[in-house]
Amino acid sequence: MAHEFHLPDIGEGLTEATVISWYVAVGSLVGLDEPMVEVETDKAVVDIPAPHAGVLLHQGAAPGERIAVDALLAVVGEAGETWSPTAGAPVQVPPAAGAPSGSGDAAPIVGRLEETSPAASAGGPQALPLVRRLASQLGVDMAAVAGSGPGGRITEDDVRNAAAGTGPVRRSRMSATRRAIADNLARSWREIPHVTTYAAVDADPLLAARAAAGKPPLEALLVARIVPLLVEYPLFNASVVGDEIVERLHYDVGFAVDTPDGLMVAVIRDAAGRDVAELGDEVRRLAAAVRERAARPEELRGQTFTVSNIGAVGGGYGTPIVPYGTTAILGVGRADPRPVVRDGQVVVGRELPLSLSYDHRAVDGAAGRAFMAALVAALGAP
Repeated sequence: MAHEFHLPDIGEGLTEATVISWYVAVGSLVGLDEPMVEVETDKAVVDIPAPHAGVLLHQGAAPGERIAVDALLAVVGEAGETWSPTAGAPVQVPPAAGAPSGSGDAAPIVGRLEETSPAASAGGPQALPLVRRLASQLGVDMAAVAGSGPGGRITEDDVRNAAAGTGPVRRSRMSATRRAIADNLARSWREIPHVTTYAAVDADPLLAARAAAGKPPLEALLVARIVPLLVEYPLFNASVVGDEIVERLHYDVGFAVDTPDGLMVAVIRDAAGRDVAELGDEVRRLAAAVRERAARPEELRGQTFTVSNIGAVGGGYGTPIVPYGTTAILGVGRADPRPVVRDGQVVVGRELPLSLSYDHRAVDGAAGRAFMAALVAALGAP
């Protein structure tokens, strides 16, 4: 009996995933709970196991394609069994590797575009309806486009390249992670009126404290000194919900992690209850999990304030975007040696560039400057 398996919601709020690779080919055997397919969500890469033992009869999406939650992901059945996505169109699947082949001639595998698709209409360029629609939207003459797909079929990339002109271009589809980052940032920028204020603080006291503590990650010291300020200035540990400002009385501080797929935010839970050593251990653990795509969903959301150490990648001042659902984010730049004024004299010193962005619906300019002044004092204290 063929068992249809639909993409589950493997993360809160997941709407789709991208197939990275199939571990099992159509017609091959797969055991119960053995890894069947690797998919990428907006937060992690996940192996999905086979829900039944048998032969893989159908793959719902090819590597690189997106598939929606609840859409058909796979079909697992018995060797020699037939399965068709539409009633009345029986298909003979190839026998599993190592399994006896069935009697009779095998029917063609479903999905051969050249034989079944409207793209192969006589007398015109071969292209799927969505590609023709894209060409119409971009004003591209299909007759002048050379198809790079199977059998000369015109693809979306062919149409976009034609629309871009005659010069060479390179296009790549965003990963699920990159799309999620883009969507979240766009939503924050659209809905949150941003204000960014700047300051610099003598880096020597903080760096000395770091050395004395055994050189934990800088984020650990930053979080340890910021949390008391969030208690004193609760509007910076809040969110705007409708016509209410919700002040959080818990302190789950997020910090940005640079990954090959872009900056992601890991969240230190109960930061107020941890000392610098504990914060350092948690920063290291979370950063490694995020870079290895092994972090749990709950470790990647729900921050009440965010710190972005852009100095780690050579950054200075910036205009950080407030994560949606919070009211503030602090960017900390690199403390390079530079001329500074100390006790009325110009000397060479190191200063941390600070960039504080906040939601102007909740925080006025005077409150923003007050928080920044308190932050400079806290970070510059011995």
